[in-house]
Amino acid sequence: MTAGFDFWDYVVFVAYAILILGVGLWVSRDKKGHQKNAEDYFLAGKSLPWWAIGASLIAANISAEQFIGMSGSGFALGLAIASYEWMAALTLIIVGKYFLPIFIEKGLYTIPEFVEKRFSTNLKTILAVFWLALYVFVNLTSVLYLGGLAIETIMGVDMIYAIIGLALFAAAYSLYGGLSAVAWTDVIQVIFLVLGGLVTTYLALNTVSGGEGVMAGFHKVWDTAPEKFHMVLDKFNADGSPNSNYLDLPGIWVLIGGLWVANLYYWGFNQYIIQRTLAAKSLKESQKGILLAAFLKLLIPLIVVVPGIAAYVMVNDPEIMTSLGEVGQMNTPSLEQADKAYPWLLQFLPTGLKGIAFAALAAAIVSSLASMLNSTSTIFTMDIYKQYFSKNASDKKIVNVGRVTAAIALIIAVLVAPLLNGLDQAFQYIQEYTGLVSPGILAVFLLGLFYKKTTNKAAIWGAVLSIPLALSLKILPTSITSFEWLAPWMHQMGLTTLLTMAIIVLLSYFEAKGADDPKGIPLTREFFRTTPLFNIGSFVIMILLAVLYAMFW
Repeated sequence: MTAGFDFWDYVVFVAYAILILGVGLWVSRDKKGHQKNAEDYFLAGKSLPWWAIGASLIAANISAEQFIGMSGSGFALGLAIASYEWMAALTLIIVGKYFLPIFIEKGLYTIPEFVEKRFSTNLKTILAVFWLALYVFVNLTSVLYLGGLAIETIMGVDMIYAIIGLALFAAAYSLYGGLSAVAWTDVIQVIFLVLGGLVTTYLALNTVSGGEGVMAGFHKVWDTAPEKFHMVLDKFNADGSPNSNYLDLPGIWVLIGGLWVANLYYWGFNQYIIQRTLAAKSLKESQKGILLAAFLKLLIPLIVVVPGIAAYVMVNDPEIMTSLGEVGQMNTPSLEQADKAYPWLLQFLPTGLKGIAFAALAAAIVSSLASMLNSTSTIFTMDIYKQYFSKNASDKKIVNVGRVTAAIALIIAVLVAPLLNGLDQAFQYIQEYTGLVSPGILAVFLLGLFYKKTTNKAAIWGAVLSIPLALSLKILPTSITSFEWLAPWMHQMGLTTLLTMAIIVLLSYFEAKGADDPKGIPLTREFFRTTPLFNIGSFVIMILLAVLYAMFW
């Protein structure tokens, strides 16, 4: 057993890289007699089938923050972190049934474009700037940092060179080909990330059991660390001491509180996620893709959380650590450095399989980078450049501006990413700081979609006030003892959303004297009618979720 890559690991990884670049560039080529236009570049010509949409949703979502960050959280606090994945399956169903019909009917390119049609150009611009800052300084930088951390841990490559390499890989096909290249390569990326993730889970559990198989390993993990298999955390430990993990996942409130803000914002109003559903051939095709993604989300904790828990058992078992030899002592994870768990596990994979698992990790990182780059360029080009700099720009000019925008965003992210060095449990960091922006955006969208009385001025005030409101709620528990109950950031996020919605409703009422806004969306029951396939699939997912939570409550 050796650390680092052997010859066949390099062969597997290089073959993966060539395959992704080849497919990306091939689908990006201009068809004879047809020059790529804005719809081709930003919405893949509205030609994606359901299976490509479902695969692309998962590939865009599953990144280093899941493989590394969520495995780290699995190591530190256990299966409870899987609520992000399992509740996302239910959220996807809600998005497919209630949000997508409105978005597709309006023929959107971007989520800010909906804001313009429902409210105003000013509010669209405010939210577009919010998103651009969030994508560049939180999403892109964190994915690059975690990817660089993984490559540094596994291969010994200096982090800055690893970050630059990942950036160039993602740019090589996504900048030229746009969403079409991103979506079609995502189908391949999903195969790699699921296969590689399952390989890592198998090897981790097999190692825990001493070679007696996966089920024996799972039973040993369960018996050794039963506290890691609670989906709903208690505020206090068995000895009466405060449970520090409760601040990140505050018990039952995860299921009925702030997590809904994070999930509805992410899956319903996040450009780099929702963009592939807007590129569907039809609404029904898009809803089938959503359903596929929801089923895949049920599987994700098996390949990103369970390995982290297995690593925790391995590190705390002297007999297993002795059997791992010198390799086991290299980059060993701890509760203080939990994000090392997944890269550490990859060291123990046999030659060849290590290349597959690393290709899976690279696939997760690169596909998310490509998706974020494409959506960043889409928002800037369609919502800012075309609006304020060149309303009559040609399709060729728009596509070129999109490519330049993505390149600039990537350069900024590469420069900022190393500054995150030393961060622990990066997944929680990303969720917490996204939570400063997401409540205001969610409040504006929910009321814009379903409350016809919402006015433009009220929505602008709500969006602008939500951030200082969120910051105030973040400071209160540390400065006033009576507000200690507000310490979990999920509570802060949920309360910020409710207060922002109350501000918007009250301001709308006083401004319009209770009358409907002229831009309010008229909705009927027929608008949300779905196919029997979607309904049956949704019920199956809800039943599976009920079973999972009953097993691991």
